[in-house]
Order: sequence, then C-alpha cells, then structure tokens
Amino acid sequence: MALYPYTLQPVALNLTEAEFHQAQYELFASASPSFGLSSFKTKEWIIMAVVVVLAIAGLIFVTGYSTIIFWLMLVGVVIYLLARTLGFKWYVKREFDKQVADQEMPDEMRQMKLGVQKHGLVMAMPSNQPDMMKNSQMRGMQMRAGATQQAVIPWTSIKSWDETDDYIFMMFELKGQQGSQIVPKRLQAQKFPIDTIRQHLQEVVPVKGLNPENLQPPV
Repeated sequence: MALYPYTLQPVALNLTEAEFHQAQYELFASASPSFGLSSFKTKEWIIMAVVVVLAIAGLIFVTGYSTIIFWLMLVGVVIYLLARTLGFKWYVKREFDKQVADQEMPDEMRQMKLGVQKHGLVMAMPSNQPDMMKNSQMRGMQMRAGATQQAVIPWTSIKSWDETDDYIFMMFELKGQQGSQIVPKRLQAQKFPIDTIRQHLQEVVPVKGLNPENLQPPV
C-alpha cells in the first residue's frame, strides 16, 4: 500500500444545515438523468438542426405571412432546448424539495470531528453529549472515553460510496448497525486528506455509487 497523508488530530466537520441539504441535493441530482446539453442524443441534435435549417431557408426564400410558420419552428426549437435543460433542472429541484422537506440534520453532525487513519475513519465528539450515542448510526461502535468520545469506521465496513464536486458520501455497516457519513471536500483547505479517503474507499469498493440495498437489515 502506498503512503498516504493522515490526520494527527480530528478536524471539526462544522457542517451547517444548508450544507447538509446542499449535499443531499447534489447527490440527488447526480443520480438523476442529466439535464445539460450533453444529455441530448445525436438523433435529437440532427432533428433540431434540420428544423433550424428549414426554418432559416424558409425565412430567406419565402416572404409575407407564410414566414410565420418558420418563425414558429425556430421558437419551437428554443422552447424544446429550455424545457430539456432549465425546465428539467427546475423539476428535479422541486422533486428533491418534496422528499427532504421534513428532514433535519442529525444533531451529532453539528459538533462532530473527523480524522483519517490507516485503519478507518475516526469520528470524535464531546463526551458530554450522551444523546448523540442514542442515534442508530452510533450504536454498536466502540467509543473511547476522554475529553472527547471517538469511534472508528473501518474501511472494510464501507459498503458503498459516491462523490460530487463538493462532498464524499459513504454508507457503512458495523456490528449490525447501518450508517452514513458526509465529508465536505472544503475540509481539504484545513489539510484534511480527502485524497486518502478516496484512495481507501476505492480499495474496498472500486465502483462508486451508493447502494443502500446492499446493507443487511438492522438486527
């Protein structure tokens, strides 16, 4: 195994409610069909090109009220482009808002710190937060007492993971308990080794993509 940088001390996650929802939206959007120009199929481009050429030719060679149909052809192409890009993007955002309208960020993520070690991802939080340990994501973990409580998610417990431009997502199963973790890539500015996390994740799960169905039902 290559030598990767690791953390000497856990780094504060400082995840905000806005970031929590933004991370969910980015993941939701990445799993949805693309709504950019690159999503257009060759057949669609050919059809639009033919329509545009015919419309321009009509405007050049035809005069009078008959040109209205050619203007409508051009307008139709523009409307189709907008509907397939901005319109679909708006639809995806609306569907996302419906799904997460009642979801709130777990309290433990507000004070959590993360560290990266060769054996796994370290999760640390103040020891005076007993309610956090009641969360199903934290049950079953071995907590080390002290000024902070620490738990480790071994890399081998990761069942699936994915990433967007701003976040890394991972799902894990540990001692019959299922959980997930969001890692903002902005932490790299604090010398948090995002590349090391990615490297370990690729070693245990080579193919990206969250697959919650692969997790075993909770005991």
